[in-house]
Amino acid sequence: ISKLVNCYRKKMRIEIYTDGACSGNPGKGGYGIVMKVPEKNYEKRYSQGFRLTTNNRMELLAVITALEKLKSTENDIHIYTDSKYVVDAIQKKWLQSWMKIGFKNKKNPDLWKRMIPLLKEHKTTFHWVKGHAGHLENEICDQLAVKAAQTEPLLIDAFFENQKDGGLFDK
Repeated sequence: ISKLVNCYRKKMRIEIYTDGACSGNPGKGGYGIVMKVPEKNYEKRYSQGFRLTTNNRMELLAVITALEKLKSTENDIHIYTDSKYVVDAIQKKWLQSWMKIGFKNKKNPDLWKRMIPLLKEHKTTFHWVKGHAGHLENEICDQLAVKAAQTEPLLIDAFFENQKDGGLFDK
Protein backbone atom coordinates (compact mmCIF):
# COMPACT_ATOMS: atom_id res chain seq x y z
CA ILE A 1 0.00 0.00 0.00
CA SER A 2 2.83 2.45 0.77
CA LYS A 3 4.07 2.10 -2.83
CA LEU A 4 0.58 2.83 -4.07
CA VAL A 5 0.34 5.91 -1.85
CA ASN A 6 3.74 7.11 -3.10
CA CYS A 7 2.44 6.97 -6.68
CA TYR A 8 -0.14 9.61 -5.85
CA ARG A 9 2.14 11.94 -3.92
CA LYS A 10 2.72 15.23 -5.62
CA LYS A 11 6.33 16.06 -6.35
CA MET A 12 7.31 19.03 -4.19
CA ARG A 13 9.87 21.75 -4.49
CA ILE A 14 12.19 21.75 -1.51
CA GLU A 15 14.43 24.76 -1.00
CA ILE A 16 17.62 24.29 0.96
CA TYR A 17 19.68 27.28 2.06
CA THR A 18 23.12 26.63 3.54
CA ASP A 19 26.11 28.47 4.88
CA GLY A 20 29.34 27.64 6.64
CA ALA A 21 31.42 29.77 8.97
CA CYS A 22 34.84 29.52 10.51
CA SER A 23 36.57 31.63 13.15
CA GLY A 24 40.06 31.35 11.78
CA ASN A 25 40.58 29.11 8.78
CA PRO A 26 41.20 26.54 10.15
CA GLY A 27 39.46 27.23 13.43
CA LYS A 28 36.19 26.74 15.20
CA GLY A 29 33.52 26.31 12.58
CA GLY A 30 29.87 25.68 12.05
CA TYR A 31 27.16 25.29 9.47
CA GLY A 32 23.61 26.55 9.22
CA ILE A 33 20.74 25.16 7.19
CA VAL A 34 17.25 26.42 6.43
CA MET A 35 14.99 23.90 4.66
CA LYS A 36 11.67 25.03 3.20
CA VAL A 37 8.71 23.49 1.44
CA PRO A 38 7.02 26.67 0.14
CA GLU A 39 3.73 25.06 -0.91
CA LYS A 40 3.26 23.68 2.60
CA ASN A 41 4.56 26.79 4.36
CA TYR A 42 7.00 24.50 6.19
CA GLU A 43 10.45 25.45 7.45
CA LYS A 44 13.09 23.65 9.51
CA ARG A 45 16.48 24.92 10.70
CA TYR A 46 19.61 23.00 11.62
CA SER A 47 23.12 23.90 12.75
CA GLN A 48 26.19 22.26 14.24
CA GLY A 49 29.60 23.44 15.40
CA PHE A 50 33.06 21.87 15.21
CA ARG A 51 36.17 22.59 17.24
CA LEU A 52 38.66 22.66 14.33
CA THR A 53 37.73 22.74 10.67
CA THR A 54 37.71 25.00 7.61
CA ASN A 55 35.14 27.23 6.00
CA ASN A 56 34.96 25.10 2.84
CA ARG A 57 34.39 21.97 4.91
CA MET A 58 31.49 23.66 6.70
CA GLU A 59 30.00 24.87 3.40
CA LEU A 60 30.14 21.31 2.05
CA LEU A 61 28.94 19.67 5.24
CA ALA A 62 25.90 21.96 5.35
CA VAL A 63 24.77 20.75 1.91
CA ILE A 64 25.53 17.11 2.73
CA THR A 65 23.68 17.24 6.03
CA ALA A 66 20.63 18.84 4.42
CA LEU A 67 20.50 16.21 1.67
CA GLU A 68 20.89 13.43 4.23
CA LYS A 69 17.84 14.75 6.11
CA LEU A 70 15.54 14.38 3.09
CA LYS A 71 13.05 11.53 3.44
CA SER A 72 12.16 11.18 -0.24
CA THR A 73 14.14 11.15 -3.46
CA GLU A 74 11.14 12.17 -5.57
CA ASN A 75 11.23 15.93 -5.00
CA ASP A 76 12.88 18.79 -6.83
CA ILE A 77 15.66 20.05 -4.60
CA HIS A 78 16.97 23.60 -4.98
CA ILE A 79 20.11 24.34 -3.01
CA TYR A 80 21.08 27.96 -2.38
CA THR A 81 24.59 28.64 -1.12
CA ASP A 82 27.09 31.49 -1.15
CA SER A 83 29.93 29.00 -1.67
CA LYS A 84 31.42 29.27 -5.15
CA TYR A 85 33.58 26.28 -4.17
CA VAL A 86 30.49 24.06 -3.84
CA VAL A 87 28.47 25.49 -6.72
CA ASP A 88 31.37 25.53 -9.18
CA ALA A 89 32.44 22.00 -8.27
CA ILE A 90 28.98 20.80 -9.32
CA GLN A 91 28.05 23.14 -12.16
CA LYS A 92 31.49 23.28 -13.79
CA LYS A 93 31.85 19.50 -13.40
CA TRP A 94 35.03 19.75 -11.33
CA LEU A 95 33.68 16.99 -9.10
CA GLN A 96 33.51 14.59 -12.05
CA SER A 97 37.14 15.34 -12.90
CA TRP A 98 38.20 14.90 -9.28
CA MET A 99 36.46 11.52 -9.17
CA LYS A 100 38.37 10.37 -12.28
CA ILE A 101 41.70 11.11 -10.62
CA GLY A 102 40.63 9.58 -7.30
CA PHE A 103 40.68 13.01 -5.62
CA LYS A 104 44.48 13.02 -5.81
CA ASN A 105 45.78 16.30 -4.31
CA LYS A 106 42.20 17.58 -3.81
CA LYS A 107 40.90 18.95 -0.54
CA ASN A 108 38.00 17.46 1.38
CA PRO A 109 37.82 14.10 -0.43
CA ASP A 110 35.94 12.54 2.50
CA LEU A 111 33.11 15.05 2.16
CA TRP A 112 32.97 14.98 -1.64
CA LYS A 113 32.79 11.18 -1.54
CA ARG A 114 29.95 11.46 0.97
CA MET A 115 28.13 13.92 -1.30
CA ILE A 116 28.38 11.91 -4.53
CA PRO A 117 25.71 9.30 -3.74
CA LEU A 118 23.39 12.03 -2.46
CA LEU A 119 23.69 13.90 -5.75
CA LYS A 120 22.92 10.69 -7.64
CA GLU A 121 19.93 9.99 -5.41
CA HIS A 122 18.29 13.43 -5.49
CA LYS A 123 17.32 15.74 -8.33
CA THR A 124 19.27 18.82 -7.30
CA THR A 125 19.72 22.26 -8.76
CA PHE A 126 22.40 24.48 -7.25
CA HIS A 127 22.02 28.25 -7.04
CA TRP A 128 24.75 30.65 -5.99
CA VAL A 129 23.70 33.64 -3.88
CA LYS A 130 25.96 36.49 -2.89
CA GLY A 131 26.89 36.21 0.78
CA HIS A 132 26.32 39.06 3.22
CA ALA A 133 24.17 40.86 0.66
CA GLY A 134 20.83 40.87 2.46
CA HIS A 135 19.49 37.55 1.15
CA LEU A 136 17.20 36.64 4.09
CA GLU A 137 17.75 32.89 4.24
CA ASN A 138 21.48 33.22 3.60
CA GLU A 139 21.73 35.69 6.48
CA ILE A 140 19.80 33.32 8.75
CA CYS A 141 22.11 30.45 7.77
CA ASP A 142 25.15 32.63 8.46
CA GLN A 143 23.82 33.50 11.92
CA LEU A 144 23.09 29.83 12.64
CA ALA A 145 26.60 28.81 11.50
CA VAL A 146 28.40 31.50 13.51
CA LYS A 147 26.39 30.71 16.64
CA ALA A 148 26.99 26.97 16.22
CA ALA A 149 30.76 27.57 15.98
CA GLN A 150 30.60 29.41 19.32
CA THR A 151 28.37 26.95 21.18
CA GLU A 152 29.70 24.02 23.19
CA PRO A 153 29.86 21.13 22.82
CA LEU A 154 31.69 21.37 19.53
CA LEU A 155 32.03 18.18 17.51
CA ILE A 156 35.33 16.84 16.24
CA ASP A 157 35.93 16.97 12.49
CA ALA A 158 38.03 13.83 12.80
CA PHE A 159 39.08 13.51 9.15
CA PHE A 160 40.34 17.10 9.05
CA GLU A 161 42.08 16.98 12.41
CA ASN A 162 43.78 13.68 11.61
CA GLN A 163 44.91 14.89 8.18
CA LYS A 164 46.11 18.26 9.43
CA ASP A 165 48.02 17.10 12.45
CA GLY A 166 49.09 13.59 11.60
CA GLY A 167 46.57 12.03 13.97
CA LEU A 168 47.62 13.94 17.09
CA PHE A 169 44.05 14.88 18.01
CA ASP A 170 41.34 12.72 19.58
CA LYS A 171 39.39 10.55 17.21
